[in-house]
Amino acid sequence: MDDPDTAYSNGRFIPGAETYAPRWAAEAEAFRAALGPRARLGLAYGPGARQWLDLFLPEGTPTGLMVFIHGGYWMSFGPRDWSGFAQGALDRGWACAMPGYTIAPEGRIAAMTAEVGRAIAHAAAEVAGPIALTGHSAGGHLTARMFCEDAPLPPEVAARLVTGVPISPLSDLRPLCATAMNATLKIDAAEALAESPALLPRRAGGRVTVWVGGAERPAFLDQARWLSDAWACPAHIAPRLHHFNVIDDLARPDSRLIETLLDL
Repeated sequence: MDDPDTAYSNGRFIPGAETYAPRWAAEAEAFRAALGPRARLGLAYGPGARQWLDLFLPEGTPTGLMVFIHGGYWMSFGPRDWSGFAQGALDRGWACAMPGYTIAPEGRIAAMTAEVGRAIAHAAAEVAGPIALTGHSAGGHLTARMFCEDAPLPPEVAARLVTGVPISPLSDLRPLCATAMNATLKIDAAEALAESPALLPRRAGGRVTVWVGGAERPAFLDQARWLSDAWACPAHIAPRLHHFNVIDDLARPDSRLIETLLDL
């Protein structure tokens, strides 16, 4: 069995891993530039340096709001590394919000959960209609947290959540307490219990589908299964995809991932 650091390491097991982040950033910049005034950038939902979101609008009146929550083990990246993944939603007539949140070590995971709730409420005030949530890795964790009974969402916003697709989610934080990254995250036993979706009751309403790549690390396949089992919700294993390319289909309006997320 792998040690915890190896179990939760992705890049060293993905060929060409170092090329993904620069590509994502370049595609994101080009996407924002091409969208022009339909890219509403830097909408503040709080006073913190990372408490803002970008909102991308389709042509015409949006069908609803998709929210994508970025990953990076709660320690890295920001919304503008991922803008291009809004393309699939926009092509289907949905608006897409991409919120930031205060990452570690400045932020604790419980505080990130609260910030994401505020960001979703802010975006929901900008766009009417149903809300679909998705996020990747740490963002998958935060997506799932919004479907827990204690999610920090106003009731009127929670009532609009129709679908959620946590992608490669970290659903039980207890194994991460034994990793080297926990020197930065500072997850303790109490926070692991309070912030692990797989250990929390799911709120009533909304359709949740767990998504994970078939070529991901065994630990991530386990994490996806734990959430699916705990919540009795479907889990889709995307064949041959790994932790970095499992999100690519968010940019394709006819992909199974987008259809699962946005077909009501």
